Formats: sequence, C-alpha cells, structure tokens
Amino acid sequence: MIIGVPKEVKDHESRVGITPAGVRALVDAGHKVLVEHNAGHLSSFPDDEYQAVGAEIVGEASAVWGLADMVVKVKEPVAKEYGYFREGLVLFTYLHLAPLKELTDTLLAKKVTGIAYETVRDRAGSLPLLTPMSEVAGRLSVQVGAAYLEKEHGGRGVLLGGVPGVPPGNVCIIGGGIVGTNAAKIALGMGAKVTLVDLNLNRLRELDDIFSGRVYTLASNAYNVERAVCEADLVIGGVLIPGAAAPKLVTKAMVSKMKKGAVIVDVAIDQGGCIETARPTTHSDPSYEVDGVVHYCVTNMPAAVPNTSTLALTNATFPYVMKLAKLGAKAAILEDAGIAEGVNTYEGHLTYKAVAEGQERAFTPISQLLSK
Repeated sequence: MIIGVPKEVKDHESRVGITPAGVRALVDAGHKVLVEHNAGHLSSFPDDEYQAVGAEIVGEASAVWGLADMVVKVKEPVAKEYGYFREGLVLFTYLHLAPLKELTDTLLAKKVTGIAYETVRDRAGSLPLLTPMSEVAGRLSVQVGAAYLEKEHGGRGVLLGGVPGVPPGNVCIIGGGIVGTNAAKIALGMGAKVTLVDLNLNRLRELDDIFSGRVYTLASNAYNVERAVCEADLVIGGVLIPGAAAPKLVTKAMVSKMKKGAVIVDVAIDQGGCIETARPTTHSDPSYEVDGVVHYCVTNMPAAVPNTSTLALTNATFPYVMKLAKLGAKAAILEDAGIAEGVNTYEGHLTYKAVAEGQERAFTPISQLLSK
C-alpha cells in the first residue's frame, strides 16, 4: 500500500500523523510511505530522519494526497484540502464530524472512506486513539488555565496554588473521564482546590478513591453545576459523548454569574463544546471574553506540545495503520470490530449514528454496507 503523510495545515497544528519509527516499520513490511516536505519539522522530526528509514519526501501536498491509497493525518481536513478528496481514498485521522456539516458533505460526495480516530474502539469498548490526546489536553488545560488567570492575560490575578496565608484557587472540572482525571491530577499538584462534576455516581466513587478524598466530587445537575462554576476561578470542560456533539452543561446565564476574570478552558470544543458561550479558537488567536470571563477554546490544544503529543498519539494509532496497510480498508473493517466502529463515511454513505443524529441525517451501519 502507498501511505501518504501530509503536512498539517490547520492553524498552528504542529503534530504529524506518522513518526520515522512508524515509517521504518511500514517500509520493512513492504509498503511505500510518502511524506510531505517538513511534515514532521514542528514535532522535531526533520525530513532527513524520514529519508533515513525509507520514506520518500514529496514537495507538494497534492502529490501526497493524489498518489496515496491511504492518507494518515492528525486533525480533520480543512477547506483547502477538500479538493484532494477522491473516490476510493482511505482517510485515517481525527474527524470530529458532528459539528462539521460541510466536511461531512464533501467526504460523502467524493466517496471517501473516513475512519475517525475518536470513534475507534478496542476490545474493552474504550476509545484507545482518543485517550492519549485527552491525557495531554487534560493536563495542558490546567497549565493553560493557570497562565490565563494571570492579570496579563485578562484573568483575576489568582495563583492556583495560593501561598501561606492566602487560599488556593478554585478549579471546577466538568466531566470525570480521561480529560477530567488528568486535569485533576495537575490541578491538585499545583495546590488548587478541585471540584469534579460527573453524572455517573460510580465514577465519582472511583475518583474519590483515586484521589484519596482530596478532590471534591459533585453529582451533575443544573443546580450543582451552577454553584460550582460560580465559585470557580478556573472551569475546565471535559465532557465527551463519543462521536456526538457535546451537551451544553454550562449555560450563558451561568457564565454571566461567574467571577470577573475567571477562566474557562473548554477541552470539548472540537465536539462543539460543553459551555454554551464557547466557540472554536486557534493557537494564533486563542482567547476571548464573555461577561468578563476569559474563554480559551482552542480545538487542537495538544499541538502546543507537538513532540509529546505526536509520540503519544502515534503509539496508539500505529498498530491500526499497520493493520489497514496490511489488509486494506475493507478487509480490516470486516476483521476488526474496533476499526469498524471508527468508520464514519464509506462509499458515499454516512455510517456513524451519533454524527447522523447531530446533523439530522440518515445513516447506514457499516455492517449493512459490507454484507451486501
């Protein structure tokens, strides 16, 4: 198979879909890998490292897309890449289609097989390709939030850890999954007072045990969420419904009652965000204010630490890349139920239920299409 690795073009996206280590394994297995010039440069993987392990460096993105049987990326394609789509192309990347109707339309019109990292499942039913970036984003959210609480960035001027004689800052984390758990680790490590809100009482019990009672746990309902965010200096949104748009758990009214100079970091923004006042931002223009509250809603937060993020992501994605390359997309989908869960578009059909519901479209299960 010919595998293409284009340079990411989303604003300040500095990760890369395959590392030199991955290229070597693919080449050793008899595949051909095309890497766009400087695709790995910002992740500290220069072209000569790719060439040394057998990759072919290609000067133009159009050649990578045009020659590849499968394109492996990090982030969802942006409008300038839509023209590269063609029938029969396999695209393996984060797609986050629920809020992106135009991208969905184009993938369907061009009959691209779109396999989304964020909906692939393992045998335990978890989301192995979402987990590493959720870990990075969760940890980074507190680091970013602490910086934006500084007066220079429009924040309240609060040091999260406090000092002797001065209480620490209050951090409210919405969602007790991978993002929330990792955010709590860093917030506690910085000395903050941490409140974690989740709908699942069993998960709250687990978190209480994990953190030995140092995290305040709250059952999620509108009353508790409002009280928690109004007391918070930093609110982190980490709610996920796989493949679907995130629910708006923090309303405009709640935000208007928050402390002036408080900070919101909505990690769920690439699925539409769980804060009603959140809108997608970029690394070049990362924040804005609503009712005196600073909002940081960058859709590709892990790109701020691309070397760590690329290594963490490709550790998880590469076994799937290898299986898709070895078997071809159709055979891999038939053999591996987890890869089948990752298929969002196939030969002009929308195949993922949560995306269909979010966009009010019809869908056809991939199992039904492949059984014909």
